[in-house]
Amino acid sequence: MADSASLLQHLQQQHQYIHRSRPAVSGRLVRVVGLTLEATGCSAAIGQACLVESARGEILAEVVGFAQERVFLMPQEEIEGVVPGAKVTPMLQYKGIPLSMALLGRVIDGVGRPLDGKGPIPASQYASGKGKAINPLHRRPIKQPLDVGVRSINAILTVGKGQRMGLFAGSGVGKSVLLGMMTRGTAADVIVVGLVGERGREVKEFIDEILGEDGKARSVVVAAPADVSPLMRLKGCETAVQVAEYFRDQGLDVLLLIDSITRYAQAQREIALAVGEPPATKGYPPSVFAKLPALVERAGNGSGNQGSITAFYTVLSEGDDLQDPIADASRAILDGHIVLSRNLADAGHFPAIDIEKSISRVMPAVTSEEHQLLARSIKQLYASYQQSKDLIAIGAYVRGSDPQLDQAINMLPRINQFLQQGMKEVVPYDDCLTALSQLAPTQRGRA
Repeated sequence: MADSASLLQHLQQQHQYIHRSRPAVSGRLVRVVGLTLEATGCSAAIGQACLVESARGEILAEVVGFAQERVFLMPQEEIEGVVPGAKVTPMLQYKGIPLSMALLGRVIDGVGRPLDGKGPIPASQYASGKGKAINPLHRRPIKQPLDVGVRSINAILTVGKGQRMGLFAGSGVGKSVLLGMMTRGTAADVIVVGLVGERGREVKEFIDEILGEDGKARSVVVAAPADVSPLMRLKGCETAVQVAEYFRDQGLDVLLLIDSITRYAQAQREIALAVGEPPATKGYPPSVFAKLPALVERAGNGSGNQGSITAFYTVLSEGDDLQDPIADASRAILDGHIVLSRNLADAGHFPAIDIEKSISRVMPAVTSEEHQLLARSIKQLYASYQQSKDLIAIGAYVRGSDPQLDQAINMLPRINQFLQQGMKEVVPYDDCLTALSQLAPTQRGRA
């Protein structure tokens, strides 16, 4: 690894760091526990970047807490080669994430550094990743639907521009595929994808196979895979939101996809527990439940001439438990949730959206009364069948006992066909409404 001077020069070339405006007060490393570094004697503020001396060169770390004379740091990279008494120098100051239209088509890491080998990102504006909150009274109300190209969402769980939705799923039920379908089919101007804490191989697969060249041209990908430090995973989410905010400020409609907000919470848990914060619900410290709404509330409609950020946050339900603390906390602060069912995925039903358990809270504000009646009738028929499917399977149900259930049994094959969609198939919003009206023609007269 390069020495301190060359590393500093490299970081400055990447438009990420600048010298501090006052002399640095260096300290010494006195303790290392896991990924937490403890130093004494240095004067550094929370969030300040520091260089830590090691046998292999210099390691970049950030101050995440302090206790009396001790400063706690979290490294952005591997800490191999660190020795007792190593010098800790707060020589660097974070300049910010480069923000410009040149971000389109690029892949960056959690602090805005390019990962695609295309060189520095030209920018005249930088941001720290800590966005400024919008006055809730200045936000425009959600009044327009957003086309995401997925029939079951457009028709049954209509999403509005500026809505924040949760995508609740266990592992291996097709959440990444569904995100890819939305990136190809959305009518949004810009797509920002945050791949946080997931498998490293999925990053390139998502870019090459799911986004493709057309999708990549109007997308920004922020990658912080599972093998990076918890600090970088935490910053990965915040950077994705900061980039989305920049494009919203340009008057554009942005589709923000974060995969996953659970990894964001887990990264904060690792950092908080490492610096001594007490655990609370299932090992999650209180700061996790403070950070989640702060992150989610940054999405949504802007004010004045600003655009919108329509956000989808994937929430990993451990063991398919929808009462997991993060799932429960996320559901309370989001504008709706889409639940992916393992039973549907196992049956080859894709996308595996369980419309019975899913809801879009802003759908009444962005759709017509007729659309709502049609969607509600399909959900009622689907739910009626699901509630009685065990009786039907063993032959205990007698036809004619329940007219609605009889209709549900007759229509189930057509409903399932309507809800299923090919991975590369894009269905425009108007076509979804036409298909919905044809699926439930008898409901027209009730609109």
